[in-house]
Amino acid sequence: MSQENPEALIRLGHGGGGTLMRDLINAEFRRLYADPALALHDATVLTDTSGVLAFTVDSSVVQPLQFPGGDIGSLAVIGTANDLAMAGARPRHLSLAVILEEGLPLALLRRIVTSIAEACHRCGVCVETGDTKVVERGKGDGLFLSTSGLGVIATPRPIHPAGIEEGDQILISGDLGRHGLAILASRHGLELHPPVLSDLKPLWPAVQALLEQGIRLHCLRDLTRGGLAMVLQELADVGGWRFAIEEEAVPISEAVQSSCRILGLDPWHLACEGRFVAIVPAGDGDRALDVLAADGGRRIGVVTAPAQPGGGSGAGTVIVHTPLKTTRRQHPPSGELLPRIC
Repeated sequence: MSQENPEALIRLGHGGGGTLMRDLINAEFRRLYADPALALHDATVLTDTSGVLAFTVDSSVVQPLQFPGGDIGSLAVIGTANDLAMAGARPRHLSLAVILEEGLPLALLRRIVTSIAEACHRCGVCVETGDTKVVERGKGDGLFLSTSGLGVIATPRPIHPAGIEEGDQILISGDLGRHGLAILASRHGLELHPPVLSDLKPLWPAVQALLEQGIRLHCLRDLTRGGLAMVLQELADVGGWRFAIEEEAVPISEAVQSSCRILGLDPWHLACEGRFVAIVPAGDGDRALDVLAADGGRRIGVVTAPAQPGGGSGAGTVIVHTPLKTTRRQHPPSGELLPRIC
């Protein structure tokens, strides 16, 4: 296999366990490991895992594989690290399983592996173990990635939706919808003006900044599939809460807003990959907002009371107060709006 050949493609033999597979791993994946000499062992040994650990798993099946603001490689790493951050954990260790489709250009794979390495550096994680498989042409959508992550809890207790309390303030860390819209435009060849880039970014630095300011974080949740509308409904349902949201306070860029008007999309339903909701005690709201404001964070609402007498899981409601002084109930999206966005 010549690394210089721009026409080189992934072949079924690259997953067969022979010299082609060995050469592929050595040329493309071995550089991801902190100790490349350990890359071919069946398991890794972690020696710096003192403390309470958070553990998560994720799969990335996005199309197209490269999009404005990122690619499947950076998405897989940052998405997994962000899931750990939402539990109050500093991301540390990563596993990476790669499923390649026969016919994938080797040059594209190399760019994505480079992106994985750069994303690991940004997130402060190391790839500790991995796996490579190749499937027949037409059965793999180019490239699938599966990741697992370990992080060390940096809070007195893991952050969880069960921690939400009446009177808590609801904050959002930045504007909505850019990832979902960037994927849609790239997939269908839409030329948006101005162009919209994915908001893909690591969330641990913002969470760490909140913790360093002594903010009590009752709940965190990143705004991935289903967007803000789905996340608010899921969190309200956990304890049967009623959330009161101020529509005007929700940040949406003019580029996203105008594109959504043309395309008939709701920005509240679009996925983000670098935004999260933080639910904090009322007394910590102003200080939390000071931390998040630099990235465009806003206070968007409050946990008012149980949605129904007695509350209970699954009984949550999200009420939106509009600029016209009316109210409406916000419903989560139904069906699949944008397949393969993460």
